[in-house]
Amino acid sequence: QAGRALLDPVVQSLHRAGVSPDAVTVAGLGIVVIGALLIWQGYLLTGALILGGGAALDAVDGGLARARGGGTNFGAFLDSTLDRTGEAIGYLAIAAYYLSLPEPSGPGVILAGFALSGSFLVSYTRARAESLGFDASVGLAPRTERIVLIVAGLALTGLGLSPALIVSLGVIAALTALTVVQRIWHVRRLSMVAASTPSNKE
Repeated sequence: QAGRALLDPVVQSLHRAGVSPDAVTVAGLGIVVIGALLIWQGYLLTGALILGGGAALDAVDGGLARARGGGTNFGAFLDSTLDRTGEAIGYLAIAAYYLSLPEPSGPGVILAGFALSGSFLVSYTRARAESLGFDASVGLAPRTERIVLIVAGLALTGLGLSPALIVSLGVIAALTALTVVQRIWHVRRLSMVAASTPSNKE
């Protein structure tokens, strides 16, 4: 709620200007790409700030859709697809940064890969559960928390605290794995309850 209140002036300004939520979604991805390129080149603090700004537009496009009376199915599809795209680009940029160092960091590349895989599985488990009629929005590592962790790790590493990004990637990898297990267990429990509930059909 506090975040929405902070972004509300931006949402209202864009609404008055007639900007569509889809345009904001695409612009957000463009900003994320710029941040990722800077991260790849080693400008971690600047890249982190730009990456965070691009990710923040995810809240703006949602607020703008509500201000226009509700979003469309295509808008929701585009938003989810570009969110995943932006997240993948961010992790790939981090892996590329570690590979470009004078002494490439194998652990950094591997953890970036685990974090990317875990993030995609978190999204997939929720989407697949919802396609089967179950709510699987449980877990320790939804997208907002992952973004905060990665931006903080990048920024702190850019300020000279070099282990911070490795720690952030490790935490994300661990939390996403736990979230996937949580969601599998949650959906299993819901499916068992549904199977044991008597049908109302005659």
